[in-house]
Amino acid sequence: MANQGIRVRLDGTASESDVGALRKWLEREKPLDELVRAGRLQIHERRRDDEPGAPMGVGMDIVVALVGAGAATVFKELLGQVKQSVEAWRVNRSEVEDGDPPEGRVDTVDLDDR
Repeated sequence: MANQGIRVRLDGTASESDVGALRKWLEREKPLDELVRAGRLQIHERRRDDEPGAPMGVGMDIVVALVGAGAATVFKELLGQVKQSVEAWRVNRSEVEDGDPPEGRVDTVDLDDR
């Protein structure tokens, strides 16, 4: 089985501060925070390398990676939690900042292809 992770990509309207704020939001979400503290989850920003030329907007993704044995058994549950957390961040951002929040796409990514 490939080393699977979860990629969060914000659309072209996102700023660098949006990416950083969303990463911090994910790190503080209770189920994710517990896994990070236990050393079973890593959340980091990664430069986009799958787009030719200069990307529009911010060229960063957030990658959520499970670490260690048994990771595959909780992966689907984690994917759902990340999707819910991204949507909660979007709702919060629309309440505290002007303008529409950037759209977020959450999907799986093969971490071995780095």
